[in-house]
Amino acid sequence: MNTQDEMKKQVLTLDCAAETQKIQSKIQLIIAKKLKKRGAVVGLSGGIDSSVTVGLCQKALGKDRVVALLMPERHSSEDTLDLSRSVADHFGVQVIHEDITPILEALGFYQRYDAAISSVIPDYGTGWKSKIVTSSILEKGFTFFSVVAQSPEGDIIKKRLDLKSYLAVVAATNFKQRTRKLIEYYHADRLNYAVAGTPNRLEYDQGFFVKNGDGAADFKPIAHLYKSQVYQLAAFLGVPKEIINRPPTTDTYSLPQDQNEFYFSLSYEKMDLCLYGKNNGISAETIGALTELAPEQVERVYKDIDQKRSTTKYLHLPPVLVEKVQEIDLE
Repeated sequence: MNTQDEMKKQVLTLDCAAETQKIQSKIQLIIAKKLKKRGAVVGLSGGIDSSVTVGLCQKALGKDRVVALLMPERHSSEDTLDLSRSVADHFGVQVIHEDITPILEALGFYQRYDAAISSVIPDYGTGWKSKIVTSSILEKGFTFFSVVAQSPEGDIIKKRLDLKSYLAVVAATNFKQRTRKLIEYYHADRLNYAVAGTPNRLEYDQGFFVKNGDGAADFKPIAHLYKSQVYQLAAFLGVPKEIINRPPTTDTYSLPQDQNEFYFSLSYEKMDLCLYGKNNGISAETIGALTELAPEQVERVYKDIDQKRSTTKYLHLPPVLVEKVQEIDLE
């Protein structure tokens, strides 16, 4: 192993046993003392973050006090349900399956989404599939979004989205996260449980969540962990290999979509190292050597990190008051 590989390994390597014990103790304290609840509800997507969250909650609270909610819809990947069930079975937690397609139909989601896509691809309609992708942060110039659509015959069309169409697509797809959160809180209220959020540090820091959707939770047990560290915990907890080996996906669009296509532009391994470098004042030259990126490319990533922090700051804010109200002691 060369010096760069050694450094890369040391930077984000966890003591998984110690970290699991720490989070387990924190969850127990949060649930019993701060929130005064009986257990936890987790929306389980078949992805690495929600799988690890279920595992940590099971460790902390026991399998009988954790509910895993499976909430697919028409656009979900075909393997989402099977992967989610494999996680729930591994940890022995209770499973509740709620298909949210009828709710989204009632909200007019599918019509609104199709209308947004057909504004740039007029032929888009029944039988088509699509996703949105971003331009690479590593290239000079402004980033922009495009829609990639597949016709029923298998033809692929890619068109750049104007701002109005992009905002319409995002506004429509946000229905999914907010609908799932409604169901999570229904079951949490019914059982007197708390809702566990599933964002990792990369997503939490960079605003990769929907306000009052997947960003809403009573506690977020892995928000301090880089995604590379979440994968380490997944292996330690015994999360099924099919999930560990699955590329990170939003599972939001009808076409398969990696997270780096839509939001980060880089693999999570490289983004983790860039975010770590940014957080710890490490030079672009050093991070470039670890990520095989040119220093100027790392600088562009650093700038994009700052930009995302600025533009998504509102996602973290509580409701803004006109006048300050005496604060309640939450300790």
